[in-house]
Order: sequence, then structure tokens, then C-alpha cells
Amino acid sequence: MNSQGDMLRTLLSPCGGGPPGATRETSRQLSREQLFVLISAASINLGSMMCYSILGPFFPKEAEKKGVSNTVTGMIFGCYALFDLLASLVFGKYLVHIGAKFMFVAGMFVSGGVTVLFGVLDQVPEGPMFIAMCFLVRIADAVSFAAAITASFSILAKAFPHNVAMVLGSLELFSGLGLVLGPPLGGFLYQSFGYEMPFILLGCIVLLMVPLNMYILPNYASLGFSVSLSLSALLLLVHFLSLKEINFLKKVFFDLPAGSVGLVFLGLALSYSISSPLFGLLSDKIPHLRKWFLVWGNIITAGCYMLLGPIPILHIRSQLWLLVLILVLNGISAGMSIIPTFPEILNCAYENGFEEGLSTLGLVSGLFGAMWSVGAFIGPTLGGFLYEKIGFEWAAAVQGLWALTSVSSQSFVFIFLTFLEKWDLEHWH
Repeated sequence: MNSQGDMLRTLLSPCGGGPPGATRETSRQLSREQLFVLISAASINLGSMMCYSILGPFFPKEAEKKGVSNTVTGMIFGCYALFDLLASLVFGKYLVHIGAKFMFVAGMFVSGGVTVLFGVLDQVPEGPMFIAMCFLVRIADAVSFAAAITASFSILAKAFPHNVAMVLGSLELFSGLGLVLGPPLGGFLYQSFGYEMPFILLGCIVLLMVPLNMYILPNYASLGFSVSLSLSALLLLVHFLSLKEINFLKKVFFDLPAGSVGLVFLGLALSYSISSPLFGLLSDKIPHLRKWFLVWGNIITAGCYMLLGPIPILHIRSQLWLLVLILVLNGISAGMSIIPTFPEILNCAYENGFEEGLSTLGLVSGLFGAMWSVGAFIGPTLGGFLYEKIGFEWAAAVQGLWALTSVSSQSFVFIFLTFLEKWDLEHWH
């Protein structure tokens, strides 16, 4: 094989972090089935993030033309995360009954269809009818996205049981690319061809991915599960809520020029996308580093938010270059915290008696996606409220304190569980 193939086999070679007692993979080569799974997951990550972010540059203006208030527009944006939360929990529980492949393909199909429908909402009469249709289409998009992503996480964990963090981290490149490309592409198409074109074009692209995924995505048999999640897994879910503090920025940077906003989020998205595969590789190769990544990721995040304002007691003047630098560091700390979370929760589930199979993967994927949605809903809501009440500098500091609180609770539980393990060993010896 050439050097590139050797590198790929090395990165995806079996390592720690899989289910206890699982059979190690005998081949170090990426199989055809695994390659197809990666293509499918990359397509949903890219497509869903573009659909999610494309609204930002122009929809508020169009909604204002239809007589929609800023508050209602914010609710239209916010309902996405709320229903994504609810749907993730439901789909995670019933993944085995529905089927991972069917859930993935159906979610992608509905998401593409409702994206096209969003493009014709400008033909709906203004007033309550327009508002109701916006909510219905946005909710349908959230539910379909939750279905596809929950199934995607489960399929990835099934296809790569010993490289979950590495694979998820690598696929975050496509999520970041979707978030970066969505707003400028949507803005360009809107200015050049009108309101309908961004949604129709993107929706059709997603729909074209459906037959491809129907053909290449493998089916997996299901297995059962039992008992309960551990304390550390639940804490990791609470921690994941704090990682969505970055959504706070969506609410408070509206006053910046469009070019500056693009520069700000480009630095954030690129640093997150580039650092995620590295932290995924380290998390898989050296599993005991995961807890350290989670703790230090939150500590760095807290420091970044203290400097983001910056907090008034530091007497540092806010400048655009400083803002971009801090968000680059914040993107790295987000990768450090987010990527190890899924395999660590999965490992906690296995340690507490969950059996290897799609039912366990579906449950963990649903909880993982649900906590992401909670943060995505609370982040901009809390950020906007604090911004109006105490200003950007102190609002950012409060977000930093949230991260510090998460670090404290994590550290306490990690130390407590370590103490219990040592006590059990000493007791039995």
C-alpha cells in the first residue's frame, strides 16, 4: 500500500475504548463497509449543518417583511433545538424498533423535503399563517435531523467500536465545513436569485443523497440492553450542556458588520474542525486522557469567556483581533471537550452492564444529541437575556463561570469514583 493507505490503517487500527470483552478487529485495513459508513455520515453532517445555518443571513429580514417580530423570529430559530432535544430522546429509545438505516435515510429525506418547503414560504400570506408554517417546517426539519444524526452516531459506533472518538472527530470537519459554507452560500444565492433559491438548491442536494445512502449504508442487527447509566455518564451529559455556550455568541454578535461576523465564526469553526480529529485520535489511543481533556477543555473555555468581553475588572480594551484569537482558542477547547464525550459515555454504559448492540448505541446517541440540543436552545436564549440585562462583558463572564461550575462538578465525581474503585480493591484484598 502507499503511504497514505498505511497512515489511514494506522489511525483506524484497534485501540482502547471499545466494549469490554469485544473481539478485536483482525484487519487493520479500512473495509468497504466502513468506508460507506463514513461517506454516509459525512453527507448528513455536511448537509444538516448547511441546512441549519443557511437561515442566518437573510431570514430575519424576510420575516420582518411579513410582519413577524424579533421575538417570534427568535422563537422560530429556537424551536429547532427544543424539538431536536425531544426527538433525539424518542428516536434513541426506539432506534432498534425503527431500524438504524431506515431512520437515517428517512430523516435525510424529510430534511431535504422540508428545506425545499421553506423556500416557498415567501408565497404564504403574512400574519399568523406565515408564522404557523414557519414553525411547522422548522419543527419537521428538527425532528428529521434528530432521526438522521441519532442513527448516524449509532451506526458509526457499531462500525468503528474501537475508534469512535477518532471517527467522530474526523467527521466534525464536515460539520464545521457545513457551518462555514451555509451562511455565505445562502447569502450569495439570496442576493443573486432571491429567497427561494438557497432552500431549493440545498434541499435538492440533500434529496439526491438519499438514494446514494439507501444503496451504500449497511444494515446492522440489534442486540438488547439492561441496567442503568453510571453517575459519571450522567455528569458527562450535564457537562455537554456547558459546551453549547458558544451558541451564546449567535445572539450577541448581531451588531457586528457582516464581514466581521464571518471572520469571527470562521476562526471558531476552523479551529474546532481541525483540532477535533487530533483529540479524537488521542482519545482512542490513550483512553485515560479523556477525563483530562474534558476538565482542561472546560478550564480553557472558562478563561476564553472571561477574556471575550473582556470582563471589566481586567481593564483590557476589546479588539477584533483579540476576539478572533480567543474564539480560535475556544474552538480548540471545544474540540478537546466535545469529542471525548461520546466514547466516554459509551464506555460508562458498557461498564455498568449495557450489552453491546444498537439498542445501547441508540440510547447513548439519543442522550448525546439531546444534551446538544438543550445547550443549543439555552445558549442563545440565556445569552440574549444576559446581554440585555448586564451587557456583553458580564454576560460572557457568566458563561465562563458556567464552565467553571462544570469543571468543579466533573472533578468531584471523577475523584469520588476513583476513591470508590480504590476502596473496593483494598476491601477485596
